[in-house]
Order: sequence, then C-alpha cells, then structure tokens
Amino acid sequence: MRLIKQPFFSIVNNHLIEYPTPINIHYAWNFGFLASICLIIQVLTGIFLSMHYIPHIDLAFSSVEHIMRDVNYGWLLRYAHSNGASMFFIVVYIHMFRGLYYASYVNPRHFTWVIGVIIYLLMMGTAFLGYVLPWGQMSFWGATVITNFVTIIPVVGKYILEWLWGGFSINNATLHRFFCIHYLLPFILIALSLIHLAFLHQKGSGNPLGVNSSLDKVSMYPYFIYKDFLGLSAFILFVSFFLFYAPNLLGHSINYLRANSISTPLHIIPEWYFLPFYAMLRSIPHKTIGVVTMLAAIIILMLLPWIHSTEIRSSRFRPLYRVAFWIFLACCFLLGWIGSQPMRVSYILLGQITSLYYFFHLLIIIPTLGKLERVLLDYKID
Repeated sequence: MRLIKQPFFSIVNNHLIEYPTPINIHYAWNFGFLASICLIIQVLTGIFLSMHYIPHIDLAFSSVEHIMRDVNYGWLLRYAHSNGASMFFIVVYIHMFRGLYYASYVNPRHFTWVIGVIIYLLMMGTAFLGYVLPWGQMSFWGATVITNFVTIIPVVGKYILEWLWGGFSINNATLHRFFCIHYLLPFILIALSLIHLAFLHQKGSGNPLGVNSSLDKVSMYPYFIYKDFLGLSAFILFVSFFLFYAPNLLGHSINYLRANSISTPLHIIPEWYFLPFYAMLRSIPHKTIGVVTMLAAIIILMLLPWIHSTEIRSSRFRPLYRVAFWIFLACCFLLGWIGSQPMRVSYILLGQITSLYYFFHLLIIIPTLGKLERVLLDYKID
C-alpha cells in the first residue's frame, strides 16, 4: 500500500507544495489555475446534465426544459454549465493575452505555448458541439453553417459532410454524434492540460520581468496557493452575478425556440467567444478563403515562439511593443463587436481592415519591433 501511495504524494509535493515559484509573479498568473477550476466545473456539471439529457431531435429540446423546470436544482446545473463555458473562455483569453504581453511563449516554454493553443482549439470544438445540444433555433442553424465549412476540402469535402451528418442533412444521427464527441473531448482536454502543466513545471514558470529568476523563488505553498484561492474567491463572486442575476446575458434568446429547419433566423450569430473569428470569416466574400483565414488566425499563434525576434520577453522593457500590444487587443475587441453586427457594407469593410491588422501584427509587427528595439538598444549602448 505504501508503494502505491508514494508516487501520488510525491507528485502533489513536487508540483503543488514545494514547486519553486518566482517570487515576483502577480495575479495575472492566477488565470491558469482558474482555467483548471473552470474545466473541472464543466466536466462535473456536464456529467450530471447528461443523466437527464436525451440526444434525440424530437426530445432534446424538451429534455433541456425538463432539466430547467422539473429536476431539483437542474436550472443551477444548466446555467452553471452554459455560463461556465463563457467564464472558461474569459479566463483562457486573459491567460493567453497575458502570455502575449509577457512573451511567455518564448523558448524554453515554447512547447508549453503550442500545447496551450491546441487546448484552445479543442475548447472551441467542444463549445461548438455543446451549443448544438439544446436543439434550439440558433443551435440548429449554427450547426448547419459550421459543418458546411468542410465542403471547402477539394473532392472529398461533400462526402466528409455527409459522413459528419450521418445523412444528407442534419438529423438525429448528427445530434447523437455531437453529444458523444462533446462528452469525450473534455477528458482529452484534461489530459492535454496535464501535459501543458508538466511542460511548464519542467522549465519553470515565467515572471513579469521576463528574466531568469532561478535564484529568487519560493515554494508554491503556502504563498501562491493562498494567492490563487483569493483570486478564486473573487472569480466566484464574478461568476455568481451571471449565474443568479443574469444567466442569459451572454446567450441568445432565440435559442429558447425549438429548432425549425424551415425557418431561418434573421441573423445567425455564434456565441460571443467565436465572434472575432466569425467577423474574419464574414468579411471575406470567398467561402474557402474565409474559412482558411479563420483557421489561420488560430494556428498562426503556434508560430509565435519562432516569429519572436528579440531576447527581451517582458513588455515592461519594450515600450514600442507595449503600445502595439494594446492596439492589437483593441483590434480583437473590435473584431468581436463587428461579428455581432448585421451584414452591412461598412461592417464588412471594417472587418477586412481589422482582420488584416490582426495578421499584420502577428507576422510583421512582432518580428520587426524586436529587431528595431535591438538596433536602438545597441545604438544607445554605443
């Protein structure tokens, strides 16, 4: 028995208690911990919801209403799960932008960053599949639009779509498959998250200064465990507002209508966390180019460790990049707003400009500013 328990306690001790943590990290480093809490909440609430949900096109909508009205605290489970998805993305977006600001993606943590982007991609897939399950109007038409993206694949795209649907249109087989995959993906996310954490702890956490702090570290417990739980307390208060006072604020009211395949909504809009990429897709009139652009906007993030062109990590010591970062952040918010607006020429034009700047920042500004700052630094030293 002692041999069985020993490895577990050793892992806990090495990674949660005595793990050496840079002494100067602040609350921006809390969001990795909060992301793991969100994932656990999503898995637990999802398991309990699946006990009452029926993945059938004739019964799915009614089963969700049954959960809301008849199951004891079913409304709490459902709202915790649906709002929990939004909270998960809020936390992950802050976590990612913190990584961009402090260049946490630079060697030796480049593989940690790449795995993080893969986790983000799987999160998006899991969220999309989950949004289809209530079988409301926006769920059905959102699934119709998104699944049609595979038709851009030459020759076999149409056959892949029919295989994905399980027929020639979205039907009961489609819903059942989406439910099974949605149930499976969170466990893959847990496995990838553990790998993400293992890579991070192998190389050590970064810090706001972006310098090697191997000689200035303290154990994670009690200092940063307490700090994480203080951040968790504030996060619970933030989530509670949405959960108890505005549970439908981040969703679409039209999804409370049962799916109707012969009545198309006036505006088909995805959930808010997809809106920046939806704006890119919609601003390009060519379907294939639009889908490729949308996917490239995410995949390009994996290349950042090799695009980065300076040894200086933290934006605290890069005034030019710091300004560019905040412009980029504003660009992402603007893309999200554009994605929520109706199709008009002015919004399409603005979406094209902001989409172009998104790629311009990642492919041109980041490497160029790194080289420019290095030249200016050498000139100042001389």
